Amino acid sequence: MRCPYCQYKSSKVVDTSHDSQGNIRRRRECLSCGQRFSSYERPILATPRIVKQDKSREEFNREKLKRGIGISCAKRPVSATEIDRLVGQVETELQKMGKPEVSSRVIGDKVMEGLKELDQVAYMRYAIVYLEMDNLHVLRAEIDRLLA
Repeated sequence: MRCPYCQYKSSKVVDTSHDSQGNIRRRRECLSCGQRFSSYERPILATPRIVKQDKSREEFNREKLKRGIGISCAKRPVSATEIDRLVGQVETELQKMGKPEVSSRVIGDKVMEGLKELDQVAYMRYAIVYLEMDNLHVLRAEIDRLLA
């Protein structure tokens, strides 16, 4: 693996760990400059194509999902690691479904479930856009449901 600091072509693995989703984190040390860095490996499984509400289709985009979740978590006590974990969880669940195409509603629902556990304010921010809450009464009803 190429060193991100000096671009040297070789590094040695110092430590390896696994997470619950089958991803591998390797701690590496550059053989030239001695800097340490981490690399992540995850299995490449086929992710389904996303069928949007207008019936158009697009490839699953991990970064797009991460960006959307990140916006709803802005200025909240949610770490980048927690956002990455949620994105990975959603992606893994989609892959396990084994379907060639999945509705964008399925992804939105899975994100909503994860955000509800992660941070309720971020959940509400996401819900306002995702569920198109353009009425204060609907918003109030959802807040009351969360508080109950």
